[in-house]
Amino acid sequence: MQTDAKPPAGAYRNLAVATVGFALSFWAWDLIAPLAADYKARLGLTDFQQSVLVAVPVLVGSLGRIPAGALTDRYGARIVFPLVAALTVVPVLLLIPTRDSYAGILLAGFLLGLGGTTFAIGVPLVNSWFPPRRRGFALGVFGMGTGGVALSGYFTPRIAAHGENLPFIVVAIALAVFAVAAAFLITDRPDRPVPTAPLSVRLRRAAGLRVTWELSALYAIGFGGVVAFGVYLPTYLKTWYELSPTDAGTKAAGFALVTVACRPVGGRLSDRFHPAVVTAGALALVALFAVVQAFDPPLYPLGTLALLLMAAGLGAAGGSVFALVSQVTPQDRVGSVTGIVGAVGGLGGFVPPLLMGAVYSAKGSYSIGFMLLSDLALAGCVYAYGRMRNLEPSSGSAAGPSPSPADAPGRSRTEPAHTPGRSRTDPA
Repeated sequence: MQTDAKPPAGAYRNLAVATVGFALSFWAWDLIAPLAADYKARLGLTDFQQSVLVAVPVLVGSLGRIPAGALTDRYGARIVFPLVAALTVVPVLLLIPTRDSYAGILLAGFLLGLGGTTFAIGVPLVNSWFPPRRRGFALGVFGMGTGGVALSGYFTPRIAAHGENLPFIVVAIALAVFAVAAAFLITDRPDRPVPTAPLSVRLRRAAGLRVTWELSALYAIGFGGVVAFGVYLPTYLKTWYELSPTDAGTKAAGFALVTVACRPVGGRLSDRFHPAVVTAGALALVALFAVVQAFDPPLYPLGTLALLLMAAGLGAAGGSVFALVSQVTPQDRVGSVTGIVGAVGGLGGFVPPLLMGAVYSAKGSYSIGFMLLSDLALAGCVYAYGRMRNLEPSSGSAAGPSPSPADAPGRSRTEPAHTPGRSRTDPA
């Protein structure tokens, strides 16, 4: 039975390697966005074509997390993580010969979606190595790998200034080195449960859990909010506060860094308190300061404070939601559920920018958009506190269809939701 003792040997090694690989793959995943303006100018693209170019890898990567998570449940991160990293080298290098072809860049962008799937590979790996009372912090640290997008935004154009193909060569080499190192350094926990059911059956089981969609909704607010601000914040700052593109980009990068830094904070708090309570508190913070921002305060100091506190709340919510995933999901389905939750979270980031742009075009103000964000965050806060904190860990009755006896041999159904240390080796 798993306890809250010190993590076994190899736990922190796997966490460190997975986090580095996650950051590198997310850098690769986001290679096109920082160079989109250059592609637009060189190829004579319309605004819509530029948007599609940026969106394709994100959409493919988000949806690709679903099979990636299920494959990790079955074959383990030791095989899947190095394989995905190695395969991602191909579209990264493909961006070099296709740089003058819109169709070619779209194809490379489609394949770059592979880089966005590593989130669903690393979560079940980290989850299996850490005991319940340390799992939230570990998942939060792993979640800092989302900072790879910020690294890409900052370094990719600067490296490109020294050679238009140089960013792709640098990232391809880094991924290749990581793939080789990961093949030796990543190890699956020996006692992890290995499902034997076909992929389609396991995905159907994961999708059949009510808790999968509840967690997806909460993550769409948290991580979706992070994605939305990452995409739209520079535009908002330039349009509303009349900042220069450089100033707007710098402040947007600061927002992203706060979200990355607060993911392990949300995870650590989830080790001390119920993760649903932490999620509720984080979303309450977002709701409050979205209202403040809706009143269009001056950027200094109130607007900056409101945006940074929203960033902190969204980042903490991202960390606490996956601590909740590990608590209410059967161990052998963590990858499958993570894939679905991660996909919905990634896709959730594309609705708010479209909505904010449409509202501004129609009303000449962003206030309605921020009020809608506040309403959504408040709804998530109430649901997390009122419903999610009462779930039993991995409870079929709470999370969806009741599992068969083979799914839960001898497991007590009276165990309280906060009880750590329960064995989670029930087979699929």
